[in-house]
Amino acid sequence: MKTHLKKRLIRTALVAAALATSLGSASLARAADIHLLWVQAMKDHPVHRLMQAGFLSKCKELGYTCEVVGDPSATNWDIPATLPLAEAALARTKYNAIGVYGPDPAIYSYISKLAKEGFPIVTWHVLPPEGTVNGLKAATGENIAEAGTNAAIAIGDKLGGKGTVALTQGASNDTENAMSDAFRKTIAAKYPGIKVLDTQMEGFEPSAAEAKAVAILQGNPDVTAAFGTTGNSIQTWSGAARKAGRDVVIVGMDYIRQNLDLVKSGAAYGIVAQPLYEESAKVAELLGDLAQGKTVPYSNPLPAKVITAADLDPYYKMLDSAGQ
Repeated sequence: MKTHLKKRLIRTALVAAALATSLGSASLARAADIHLLWVQAMKDHPVHRLMQAGFLSKCKELGYTCEVVGDPSATNWDIPATLPLAEAALARTKYNAIGVYGPDPAIYSYISKLAKEGFPIVTWHVLPPEGTVNGLKAATGENIAEAGTNAAIAIGDKLGGKGTVALTQGASNDTENAMSDAFRKTIAAKYPGIKVLDTQMEGFEPSAAEAKAVAILQGNPDVTAAFGTTGNSIQTWSGAARKAGRDVVIVGMDYIRQNLDLVKSGAAYGIVAQPLYEESAKVAELLGDLAQGKTVPYSNPLPAKVITAADLDPYYKMLDSAGQ
């Protein structure tokens, strides 16, 4: 009887092992079968390329097949040119879930269209309140107001609570507007001795942006600091300060290599380290889970601290690992 029981236990253990192996193989097969699409206007902007590197690296790690589409521009934000490329990709490949870059509300109707067609949709770099974009399943990115607040504290402390700050944006959009608003409110609340000039749009074309910043400096000799809310702002303002022969405390966005180099050299003071690579990797995770029918949290915020010259090494290593 003991022998019979022993045989039954062995047989049960073997069946359980076989089942576990089968389930593991099925999981791997599902991962290999997952196809994810990333849709992003102004695809070739350096900041956007860093985002794509984070997404594609995580896709590779998880075994997913992923594609990036968008208008091949580094300077021109063009949603109408991006959508046909997305539709062409959808026509040739069966995707399980789609990431759509959502800093511009003009893209919201496309998100809703894709959702109606049955695709789980995730956006990143912005956190629209749940329910405000029909069909959007999840969002990840920095706490935008916190980024503006952190930039204000960095500049306010560096100036010792006195001075004049120039404020520029790439364009008027929900992300940059919210960041600028938080920056202004924080300066007003914490540093009443600092004046912030009216916000100017620097745009995305580097030479035109720099010329505008030079004009701001020439027209405002009291400017002692500048904050720009777009990825090229550090390059814009460092170039303008050099041409105008001015010492300016410069804080901008994004740890692309050019910006790290400018902070390292002393040409700029700090960078709001938006979690570009990290949030984009999170997009792959969220889309993959949704593609497998899993439930994910809608809001997935990430921190965005200001880094200065002493903090750069981990970000250089991150860029090296991403091939950037």
